[in-house]
Amino acid sequence: MALDPAVIAAAQAGDPLALERLLRQLQPDIRRYARHQCHRSTAIEDVVQEALIVVYRRVGNVRDMAAMASWVFRVVARMCMLPALVALRGTEEITQRHEAEYFAHIPQDELRIDLVRALESLPAIYREVILMRDMEQLTISELALRLGTTREAAKSRIHRGRALLREYLRPEVTPGPAS
Repeated sequence: MALDPAVIAAAQAGDPLALERLLRQLQPDIRRYARHQCHRSTAIEDVVQEALIVVYRRVGNVRDMAAMASWVFRVVARMCMLPALVALRGTEEITQRHEAEYFAHIPQDELRIDLVRALESLPAIYREVILMRDMEQLTISELALRLGTTREAAKSRIHRGRALLREYLRPEVTPGPAS
């Protein structure tokens, strides 16, 4: 990714033409990253558009221009993770109506941020197995082989990782008035 530092600086300063130029320069790299990072269940073009929106909104926050490529790559990787994390969250049926209403009223961007934070909050051993299972769609046997462990240990890590994700994502519910 060869970006002009002057264009980045002007975009960070709020120059709309520089920002447009930067986004056009980044788009092919973002698309390439998305093809590499995302798996069959993810719409590449949606990831590209979402990543461009994040860059548009947050380019002013990038402190080090040398870190721009790394930052963009992380944005794309996170966007690719979101569908799997959303599916993961759906593995446990929500039994309380107020929980469902809570998630229904959260803006989609906030949900995405929460999902990424939930994944990042996992200990590395669980995060790794969740990503391999749900993002790379490895079988239990493939997971066990890659981790150098038994099938049972791999299944246990998946179960524990998903439980931790659900716990992180579960809203704090305040009890309603007693009736």
